[in-house]
Amino acid sequence: MQKKKLKRAGQAWQYYLMLIPGIVVIFIFAYVPLYGLIIAFEKYNPGLGFASPWVGWDNFTYLFKQPNFVRTIRNTFVISVMKLLGGIIVPVFFSLLLNEVRSTRLKRTFQTLVYIPNFLSWVILAGVLTDILASDGILNMAITAVGLPAVKFLDDPAIFPFTMVVSDIWKGFGFGTVVYLAALTSIDPQLYESAILDGATRFQKIRYITVPMLLPTIILMLVLALGGVMDAGFDQIYNLYSPIVYETGDIIDTYVYRLGFQQAQYSVGAAVGMFKSAISCVLVGLSYILADKCAGYRIF
Repeated sequence: MQKKKLKRAGQAWQYYLMLIPGIVVIFIFAYVPLYGLIIAFEKYNPGLGFASPWVGWDNFTYLFKQPNFVRTIRNTFVISVMKLLGGIIVPVFFSLLLNEVRSTRLKRTFQTLVYIPNFLSWVILAGVLTDILASDGILNMAITAVGLPAVKFLDDPAIFPFTMVVSDIWKGFGFGTVVYLAALTSIDPQLYESAILDGATRFQKIRYITVPMLLPTIILMLVLALGGVMDAGFDQIYNLYSPIVYETGDIIDTYVYRLGFQQAQYSVGAAVGMFKSAISCVLVGLSYILADKCAGYRIF
């Protein structure tokens, strides 16, 4: 068996050769910088560099005593989970609707329109959303015009997380729709023909054929997204939040940014980042185990 594996590897040496540039780039930019994590265990002084005084776990002890840090963990999980669930439900629902459209031209038009926001950066979208969702923005002008009170989408701590979730889903659900539409094309048309002969309605075909056949892809996308639960969207939140909404909108990444760059607490910022990376590593491993168990997806 070992000889057969070596023989196959020898026959595919060109493919392994092609991997070398990518491996080198990953090693330089992803693994070499890991040495910098040592500052999480030091009282880092830029003048001394990595020779700064060693403090062990003191930065982590200090970190977990900060009430703001516990708050950022809670906010990160709440916003991430809502984005995760919404990022699955909305694309699935829209792809099911789009799959029922008979006009190919109309289907492609809708698909292109919902996919466009995916190409725009949060720097651009933040400016647009600020103009639309501000207290005197276009949306509030329409709300007050019908006699309702203005809504503080970006300034109310209770509303801000939902604003982030909805805007993130709006930006990204076009990509998810493409994935699920591709999965829908793999469904055997004979199943629908048989259902029509049995007198099934359009809703019954969706319920008993489309959704069950789409379920493995949904499960796969869900479990693979678990690895990114600790990433609640730095670009989006950093460009839209303010101190008013720190209570519910401050996440781990924005907290690290303020500690490391604005307050120059490099060691504590590195400790926060290291903590987040450790949790993310566990979640990535868990996601691949679940992907194997629930959807039969394996990398190795």
